[in-house]
Amino acid sequence: MDEQIKDFNELIIGAENYLESQLHYSLKSVGNYRRCWKQTRNFMSMQGIKCYDSDVGELILRHKFGTRSKKELSTNEKLFFNSIKMLTDFQETRCINVPRQPVKELIIFKGEIGSIITDFLNKKIEKRLSKCRFHCYHRNLSEFLDYCNKKSVTIISGIDLTFILHFINEVSHKEGTNKTLMASLLTTIRGFMKFVFEEKYLTIDYSQKIPRYKSVRQPKLPSTYSKEEVEKLIKSVDRSTPTGKRNYVIILLAARLGLRASDICNLKFENLFWDTSTIKIEQLKTGKELELPMLPDIGNAIIDYLKYGRIQSDEPYVLLTARPPCEGFTTSNVVTHVVQRAFRKAGIDTNGRRFGPHSLRHSLGFRLLEKNTVLPLISEVLGHGNTESTRYYLRIDLESMKQCMLDVPLVPVDFYMQKGGAFYYG
Repeated sequence: MDEQIKDFNELIIGAENYLESQLHYSLKSVGNYRRCWKQTRNFMSMQGIKCYDSDVGELILRHKFGTRSKKELSTNEKLFFNSIKMLTDFQETRCINVPRQPVKELIIFKGEIGSIITDFLNKKIEKRLSKCRFHCYHRNLSEFLDYCNKKSVTIISGIDLTFILHFINEVSHKEGTNKTLMASLLTTIRGFMKFVFEEKYLTIDYSQKIPRYKSVRQPKLPSTYSKEEVEKLIKSVDRSTPTGKRNYVIILLAARLGLRASDICNLKFENLFWDTSTIKIEQLKTGKELELPMLPDIGNAIIDYLKYGRIQSDEPYVLLTARPPCEGFTTSNVVTHVVQRAFRKAGIDTNGRRFGPHSLRHSLGFRLLEKNTVLPLISEVLGHGNTESTRYYLRIDLESMKQCMLDVPLVPVDFYMQKGGAFYYG
């Protein structure tokens, strides 16, 4: 029986590795499926079932859910249902087929107001608004346009402050509207109305009158790691495989140069200047050009990956996915997952700290501060538009802050004895 349990454990490990390395699932998602598979193992052990196959999977589903269909299951139950299907797939084919979610088509805004909304969104795209924020703006303005149509307001001049406030009030009373959604909605409408005023569609700036959603939160301290922890992470990467060589490059770029995940994903051959040993990029987040030194270990790691890890490809991107068709990364989450898995495998105690590529960026800023590097230089290295962004890192430099502390002089005893004092005993 112990041998059979060992075989099943190997099946679970294989499925976990496939989700991580091939499908790029997050550590949290893989952990959720791992818990489901452990429940499956316990059920098999209690029933005396020695080997897992599709029939066992169906037996477990019938035992757990009876005749209920997948549509009738709760979110957690659907997770377990999917875990069984995935495990069966992997047991039979050594692959896991996950159907891709259909991409929702964006609504086309129509009419005069719709045309202005489209212009507003295009301006946001030009300013490099993230995909997530863009979809929030799109969703909120779609709802606003629906409200306009429902109230038979078809021209921009028909919108005034009363109309806007009634719209906000209606959304706030909808079922499912929470604080996050309301904050997003108010930000979107405020930005849109400011655009309408600046482009002279309206003569009154209603954005100044739209209420603000006040949410007071204490800023979290950035997660940082010591030099020793970062070096342990770098040395832990297995560079004997093509994927390991690629991951080594990713971690070095994040740890040594502080590059954002998005810029690592978009690194192209045209950004590598071997004659000057520099890397020159246009940052995806800020649009600002950044030039950094190609440190020897980074250059050597890139060469090692290109010669012995990267497949022959016409892709312009330096780093490619390990799974066919082996193309450039479609999302920066791939870089995040690579770094997170490396932290986990290195056995570094995160102790509640974040452990993605941005934590390596914070750690680099922290070490520069420890060396008393001036803010403008740190801003240049990290690619910040100004030193105000860099000041964020000051909150983690406790040693430097201690040096700024002043000794408080003792208060003379006579102060407490003077007439009218709080401790006057006369």
